[in-house]
Amino acid sequence: MNKSINPNDVCCMMKMKNYLSGILLLMAVIALQSCSQKNYPVAANQAQKVVAALHDPASKYVVVVAHRGDWRNYPENSLPAIESVIRMGVDVMELDLKMTKDSVLVLCHDGTIDRTTTGSGAVKDFTYAELQKFDLKRGHGIGKPGVKMPTLRQALELCRDRIVVNVDQGYDYYDQVLAITEELGMTDQVLIKSGRPRAEVEAKLAQYPRNMMYMPVVSISDQSDMTLFNGYADAPQPPLAFELCFGKLNEKVRAAAKKALQVNSKVWVNTIWGSLCGEYDDDRAFESANPDEIYAPILNLGTSIIQTDRPEFLIKYLEKKGRRKF
Repeated sequence: MNKSINPNDVCCMMKMKNYLSGILLLMAVIALQSCSQKNYPVAANQAQKVVAALHDPASKYVVVVAHRGDWRNYPENSLPAIESVIRMGVDVMELDLKMTKDSVLVLCHDGTIDRTTTGSGAVKDFTYAELQKFDLKRGHGIGKPGVKMPTLRQALELCRDRIVVNVDQGYDYYDQVLAITEELGMTDQVLIKSGRPRAEVEAKLAQYPRNMMYMPVVSISDQSDMTLFNGYADAPQPPLAFELCFGKLNEKVRAAAKKALQVNSKVWVNTIWGSLCGEYDDDRAFESANPDEIYAPILNLGTSIIQTDRPEFLIKYLEKKGRRKF
């Protein structure tokens, strides 16, 4: 004998079903938000977009490089400083390498830890474990409790697919750096540089079937010999880019930039200090009522890669100029 169904019971069951569905949906949203706040990338494969722009001579996109990360708000060359510039939308993280007593590559600009940590002494005289006893300092010299000197591996793991890495002061460790990038599967996302002659660099690169991106650093002054620059620019395969450093923006600099562009290389300029860019530096731009007076002469060289100490400010400036579109 069939039991009749009460319409009120059906209504209650439907309400309960909708309630449970809403709870499940809310839990899913919370879970996704939790993931995005942990170690998930801001934009997966963002690094590949930047690499493509670096390899495209016709690209008008200006690549922004953060000098030692967001060192104004966090200790330089630290994981929080790297994470911060990734969130800003920076394209390349510039970092510096040193090797510890037990052959661990760590992020540190100076030969000693005096300026950047609460400790004292040469990096090479400490094991990695010993370095972890010290806290990193912020730019104004105050220790940041709990923030330690990271290894290159830790930094690369944080950067993978999210931001390109520029290894400075690291060419002496080329073999060790390449071994780590190969293991992590991100060799194509790392750029290394030096002021070494082309023949020496080509001999090193020939040892491996795959290499990191490479860029020569050239200092240009009235007295400088342009042999290093011409050795690369006149090669059958010119480099991806030239880092041009100059105390005065003169015709010699303009000629070098023009030649670099003619051979389909890019021009990299450091606006971090006036002595590296003819005094057209970030602080002057930041303090100026018209940043065009500072940045325009640099861009007019054909510069498409800028290393900066004010990444947020520079990105906003370039966006207004329409130079941040892939």
